[in-house]
Amino acid sequence: MRSVRERHTAPPAGTRAVHHGSPRRRSSRRRGRPRRRGRGLLLGLLVVVLLGTAGYLRTGGRDDAAGHAPRTPDARVAPTPAPSPPRTKPSVAASPSAAPTTIDVPAEGSGTFVTAPAGGSTVGEGARPLRYVVEVESGLDVSPSRAAREIAGILAAPRGWTHDPDNAFQLVGAGSPHDLRIRIATPATADALCWEGIHQDTGGEYNCEVPDGVVVNLRRWVKGSPTFDGPIEDYRALIINHEMGHFLGHAHMTCGGPGQPAPVMMQQIKGLRGCVANAWPYDENGDLVTGPAA
Repeated sequence: MRSVRERHTAPPAGTRAVHHGSPRRRSSRRRGRPRRRGRGLLLGLLVVVLLGTAGYLRTGGRDDAAGHAPRTPDARVAPTPAPSPPRTKPSVAASPSAAPTTIDVPAEGSGTFVTAPAGGSTVGEGARPLRYVVEVESGLDVSPSRAAREIAGILAAPRGWTHDPDNAFQLVGAGSPHDLRIRIATPATADALCWEGIHQDTGGEYNCEVPDGVVVNLRRWVKGSPTFDGPIEDYRALIINHEMGHFLGHAHMTCGGPGQPAPVMMQQIKGLRGCVANAWPYDENGDLVTGPAA
């Protein structure tokens, strides 16, 4: 293919060039023709190189015909990430306030008591709160302070005796003036205190209310009752609510009808008579759970 310069200077095909002037000029023109042809070849070679370069740039320098995989410009090989260590669930520490899973229940104890040093604010709306201390027979696997906090929570519960606006309670510590004592004792000591207080034979199994307070049998506090289907914390609420109910002047009741919640003043450990075990004086609607007098 000829360049544009070559097309303008070359004579038409099949014609003869007409020369004028001296032979010296004619020989001069002959010498110049090879120079024009050299220029044309140089320009053609330049065009070929430019076209080849453009094609290379369009293909991105790939050699697909040779079967090489195309390369991405500036591609870098990412390092293989190290495998992550397996995840493990964090261990959950036991709550420091959780009660021991097992508590030893000896048949008899020392007969002496340790008073919980804890105190608390008044709960309930009664004009004169009943001040109470919590005592645990010495040598038992029961913390007096922990037992006092648990009993205070029971007496302050919305379905407890404070639902009656005439009632109020206050936990006081050792050495403070008080109106009653709540004592947790071994079966033999509980029997002795109940017989001394009200001449009641509790047979190593039952709790009682005495003139100066409440006696809780350690066996019931730890093991609950076979007739009560629920957690031990609920059964402890039944013990406190039943015996405190006596101290407030409530007498024994029995089941009000099959399927109904048992009154808290019912001796539920001796049988439910068709009722459902219940630990609270009031139901979820705020009504007192009652039944016929026992």
